[in-house]
Amino acid sequence: MSDAPVMVPYDEFSMFHENAAEHGIDYPGPPTVARVGVPLGDGRSLSALVWGTAPPELVLLHGGAQNAHTWDTVALALGRPLVAIDLPGHGHSDGPAEGTTAIARNAADVAAAIEQLAPTAAAVVGMSLGGVTALGIAHGHPEVVRKLGLVDITPGVNEKKASAITAFVNGPESFPSFDELLARTMEFNPTRSESSLRRGILHNAEQRPDGSWVWRYARHRASESATPAGEGSADGGERGIDFAALWDVIEASPAPLMLVRGMRDGSVVDDDDEAEFRRRRPDARVEHVVEAGHSIQGDQPVLLAELLTDFVFG
Repeated sequence: MSDAPVMVPYDEFSMFHENAAEHGIDYPGPPTVARVGVPLGDGRSLSALVWGTAPPELVLLHGGAQNAHTWDTVALALGRPLVAIDLPGHGHSDGPAEGTTAIARNAADVAAAIEQLAPTAAAVVGMSLGGVTALGIAHGHPEVVRKLGLVDITPGVNEKKASAITAFVNGPESFPSFDELLARTMEFNPTRSESSLRRGILHNAEQRPDGSWVWRYARHRASESATPAGEGSADGGERGIDFAALWDVIEASPAPLMLVRGMRDGSVVDDDDEAEFRRRRPDARVEHVVEAGHSIQGDQPVLLAELLTDFVFG
């Protein structure tokens, strides 16, 4: 009997019908989605999913330890041309420059990708680390941020608020089987369906030749932050520096702004954060999603798509 490991097949474009069925989204057939690489000029490149064939209207940035596929259901519900980018060190993108998670440097990488893939996009939307990155882009490259959506993130995030997420991200570096990886993921995501978590793992982990599994972001773990919002200041500070300066970016940005806050346990935004957000930007829109935690795009993707459509195009 052969001792060869059982390899799990993976086609990243084969599961969209499952996303649609799970959330009652009309599905006339497979959407037009392409994976593209964006060279950064230093030997590194970022990877992105381009939805549709028309000029992208939205840019979607995922959270820490996630990847561009976290937006699949939202993208299906939106039904608009858009780009979802794998942040540096995540998904299929190369690691961050100089092994750092400094906000300004990663924001510059992502801004370069936006300039190449979606230069006329109506809005940049970022969840968690993606939202912090979007604020970094608004600070250093405001010309590509016409409207800004923040999904369950403010500069008020700290280690305590992110502790549950950090505990998950800082788990074992590898898993002997898919089932063990799934079991851990289900333990930390009790409100999500098993089918959605299976899809998420297939998109966010890779199987080694010996049959074991490793998270894609774990390839760069030695240089990455454990917190969902990353590390470093808005001006590009190094590890361990908080990013409270991003409150000033929120206040100074001319871009129309919306904060979408999950109200279940697991959200990293509290009442004090929201109050400071409103103080800094009394003109901004704030939305509460009652039946969602931190991952609003996973818990309530159709509602999030509706909120984004109204904010950006309404």
